[in-house]
Amino acid sequence: MKPFDRKKHWETIYQTKELNEVSWYQPVPETSLHFLKQYNIPTTAKIIDAGGGDSLLVDHLLNMGYLHISVLDISAQAIHRAKKRLGHQAKKVTWIVADVTTFKPTEKYDFWHDRAAFHFLTNEKEISQYIETIQQSLNPSGMLVIGTFSEKGPEKCSGIEIKQYSETSMTDRLKKYFEKIRCIIVEHTTPFNTLQNFIFCSFRKWKTI
Repeated sequence: MKPFDRKKHWETIYQTKELNEVSWYQPVPETSLHFLKQYNIPTTAKIIDAGGGDSLLVDHLLNMGYLHISVLDISAQAIHRAKKRLGHQAKKVTWIVADVTTFKPTEKYDFWHDRAAFHFLTNEKEISQYIETIQQSLNPSGMLVIGTFSEKGPEKCSGIEIKQYSETSMTDRLKKYFEKIRCIIVEHTTPFNTLQNFIFCSFRKWKTI
């Protein structure tokens, strides 16, 4: 059996599916925006959307006046689609085509956002690598928001296995570097009128003495 080619899989998805034909489509990413507003993340903050693809979060961030936005995705096609949609506004965004497990940041961030990328990592080594990357690239006062399928959510997405999380398992997985602030359960309605149960957790880096 050939090893799974993650990049090829996602390039194919974005080459064959329209924006509103994927289960993760959200016209308004209300939960993600809620965390930004709740924690009063300033418009000068450096924000990265990991696994952002061609989601509409970047559109909303630009409309809200955020000045330093990065969108990372493994799929060049997803990034291309987002840039095409945004037109001249795309020049205000830093676009990064990379696998989150091997991504080497060249700057520090204040807010790391990940909606539905983390749960696709099922290999222990890759999970650890990703968490190390987040830890190393977040500023000392930086915040992290991760949304994954909950234990009541799907076991697969886009035809591949995912890893479900609970508040306890998410907290335990990240506790080496991050202090949990809060977790919430969210029901996402897909374009196909099915429900997906998500857990979103926010964290801050442990303060070092």
